[in-house]
Amino acid sequence: MTAHESRDDKTAALLRAAALAAPGERISVDDLLEPLRQRAFGVLLLLLAIPNAIPVPLGIGGVMGVLVAGLGLEMLVGLEHPWVPGFLRRRTMSRAGLLRFLDRIEPMSRRLETICKPRLQRLTRRPFTFVSGAIMLLIGLLLALPIPFTNYVFGGMLIVFAFAWVERDGGLLLAVWITTVAIAVASATFSHALLRFFREMF
Repeated sequence: MTAHESRDDKTAALLRAAALAAPGERISVDDLLEPLRQRAFGVLLLLLAIPNAIPVPLGIGGVMGVLVAGLGLEMLVGLEHPWVPGFLRRRTMSRAGLLRFLDRIEPMSRRLETICKPRLQRLTRRPFTFVSGAIMLLIGLLLALPIPFTNYVFGGMLIVFAFAWVERDGGLLLAVWITTVAIAVASATFSHALLRFFREMF
């Protein structure tokens, strides 16, 4: 456990401290992950949620969806720490932009950090990481699909998932699993109804 990652540190504080500790105005993914290695899956999820929680060009959901699905597959095969390709580890982001994102989600993060606490921690370890991997894969596939008005919803789910994982809160993780499946069923029903509507119209 590093100086940046004490047992009592909260998710947003850990990420903010890592951002402020990195040299330069642009921060690489590697700079952010290095001091947070024990919680890297959750931190990566939070980073992947950024484009889905702010206004971005159309189509970004597909890219982020593929990356989230890839992270889910890594968890499914049992990796304890995420493997990130070198070209992605070297990708940089604006320090100011990351801090603005943390400021933007601060009301949500404060509520989540109030709710989050280490409990049902068995659900955050094997064999239950298989379930978390499957749920991440499902969220990634849903993000990649062109389902209208869903990016913010799935981005929000990724943020909650990330906090639950980093804080080792199995109770909140279980709630995310159930909610994700419910949203997936609702999205499938909505998409089917929308397709049938357009078929009947044209």
